[in-house]
Amino acid sequence: MRLLPFALLLAAGVFLTSAEAQSSFSKLPDTYKKGVELAVQNVNAHEGVQQHFLFFKTIDKSQIEAGHDVTYIYHNFQLKATKCKRGTENADTTTCAFRNDRPLIDCAVCYKTYAGAIETEPKPYVNCVHKPALTEDMKKERIEYCNKMCYSSGSPTLLAVGSQ
Repeated sequence: MRLLPFALLLAAGVFLTSAEAQSSFSKLPDTYKKGVELAVQNVNAHEGVQQHFLFFKTIDKSQIEAGHDVTYIYHNFQLKATKCKRGTENADTTTCAFRNDRPLIDCAVCYKTYAGAIETEPKPYVNCVHKPALTEDMKKERIEYCNKMCYSSGSPTLLAVGSQ
């Protein structure tokens, strides 16, 4: 009987975590949401993935307003496995609760937007890795790649802008 209150408390904590993740996604600016959706689509399309993944939290983000309605976006965030199967339509954290027995996936995306839409050139960069396998060298390579994308257009680097 003593486990019942603990189980209820634990269930309430899982619900709050799910609600917080959904809330943090809904608070992202649309230009960042589009990058998250691109990464979620890529991860959930991977044949080796069994569960449906959803946005969990932002680690870092920055953007450069390059003028003429052009913006360069960098977003590092985590995805978390849910209890729903891969390919679940219209999934969110109210219909697909997060699982706590799978590693997080750390994603970094960078892309150019024009008038709020992701441009096809340069090709958007999406790099997602299970968190335990992510190394400092991989993190450095991601940032260097994104900075090159931005620098080739004559804009300052994304790191020079800092988190926003």
